[in-house]
Amino acid sequence: MAELRHSSAAGGGGGAAVARPSAARHHPDAAAISTLLSPPPSSSKDLDHVDHVEQQQQQQHHGSRREWRFTSGSAGSMVAGAFLALLLLLAVTLTLAPSIWSHLRPGYLCKKEGFILRCPPVIEPPSLWENPHSTTTSWEPCAEQRSYYHNPPLPEEEPNGYLGIHAEGGLNQQRIAICNAVAVARIMNVTLIIPLMKQDQIWKDQTRFEDVFDVDHFINYLKDDVRIVKDIPSWLPDRGDLYTSLRRTVKNIPKYASAEWYLDNVLPRIKEKRVMALKPFVDRLGYYDNVPAEINRLRCRVNYHALKFLPHIEEMAETLASRMRNRTGTLQPYMALHLRFEKGMVGLSFCDFVGNRREKAMMAAYRKKEWPRRFKNGSHVWHQALQKRKEGRCPLEPGEVAVILMAMGYPKETQVYVASGQVYGGENRMAALRNMFPNLVRKEELATEEELKPLRKHVTSLAAIDFLVCLKSDVFVMTHGGNFAKLVMGTRRYMGHHLKSIKPNKALMAKVLGDPYLGWPAFVDEVATMHEGRTGLPEPTFPGYDIYENPLSHCMCRSKS
Repeated sequence: MAELRHSSAAGGGGGAAVARPSAARHHPDAAAISTLLSPPPSSSKDLDHVDHVEQQQQQQHHGSRREWRFTSGSAGSMVAGAFLALLLLLAVTLTLAPSIWSHLRPGYLCKKEGFILRCPPVIEPPSLWENPHSTTTSWEPCAEQRSYYHNPPLPEEEPNGYLGIHAEGGLNQQRIAICNAVAVARIMNVTLIIPLMKQDQIWKDQTRFEDVFDVDHFINYLKDDVRIVKDIPSWLPDRGDLYTSLRRTVKNIPKYASAEWYLDNVLPRIKEKRVMALKPFVDRLGYYDNVPAEINRLRCRVNYHALKFLPHIEEMAETLASRMRNRTGTLQPYMALHLRFEKGMVGLSFCDFVGNRREKAMMAAYRKKEWPRRFKNGSHVWHQALQKRKEGRCPLEPGEVAVILMAMGYPKETQVYVASGQVYGGENRMAALRNMFPNLVRKEELATEEELKPLRKHVTSLAAIDFLVCLKSDVFVMTHGGNFAKLVMGTRRYMGHHLKSIKPNKALMAKVLGDPYLGWPAFVDEVATMHEGRTGLPEPTFPGYDIYENPLSHCMCRSKS
């Protein structure tokens, strides 16, 4: 229980838990991140300054030597002058040493070895609620730097044309599409029309951009990158049909297309028609060798600084986060759990889960109806499910999550905010998790119906609340992939890596959870070993990771501290 409490004292000796300052210091308003995180100075200028000072000192030293005359009367003066010069050189070296050392020493980075992430050792004792301080000081956000740009957006009088895009799916998939839309508009130097947040067949929500995001801040913040307008140009004769007209739509865009592909295939059509729309627009821009580095940095700038939720959404999220910390009457940390175990996710995964014959028959019928091509006659599903579980591609069940968290050392009293839809199997499926961690709470239990009523107009507003409350948590735990968890983890990394973001190793967990001969002490050791570095510590943006989950390589720079 002592681990749950915030302490104002510094960490004690003897392996005591790391003391924690006030929660406000560690949980800045994520929506105001652009004002809290300032870009670092250019490291190249610091090194040039060092070289210049050293060159001056060297010239002064050689100049003074040429004026010396080795006579019997000047020996004392020569010694005194040399001593003073040595003192001066020592003073300059000590002054510049921290700056030089910060660039020469390697930054803290974990390295991936197979399924395991190996991290350099640290001297601080472990804490349940935050990453060691020494792991968080090597990197700082620098997406706001615009040093790569040499040509501003074209003025209104000389546009290449206008671009509209469909932002499809749920809120977080739409967020990624918006970031990519800004990047594509910059690549082609065209004017971007505020993206259309298309109604999704699952979400069934007709939210507009301005219903969730601060549109004026979005436009003004990016004015030096891309020219953005709120609506389709009035002079377009068929402006009402922009997103439905085949003659004004570019389709069949390859996944992870290169910047050159847009310049060769889309820009000529925009110049010809003056206004074009892209459809569909999910994962239609690459990340690595086929996109310039400044474009990836721009996408981070959009994601972490330009996209700002409306004030009433931010205020509600801040209120709920505060209530989570004060549920017991004293200030305590809380965990946010993104539980991906809705019926749709369970069905789409084609994994096998614990249940009786009736439940399994109902799930088979559901899969056959929703995904008939993948289901076929169902004869291959069991083999496929077994293989997926071995590869770590199945969502964790609530009971499995509870066992993992308990093995990590989180006590039964932990306050847990649950961000999820309707869990498949209802309360029966949640029973194991609730028994081990009874302080589970959702936004509907933290807020009154009157408080939530204005937000229920748009499903995406409620999703935004979950996003922000998870972002502000002391520990965030994901149980399966998806855009929500990816964006939360990436933002917490960008905020400085001190916030713990746990990503369970599902492949290795499937192995140990299925071992009937593994005792609890050995299980605890296995969990500790396989999750040693999976807490949001600094790691390179590996191929296969995109910048939204891990922005370090593209959008963070070496810290000078």
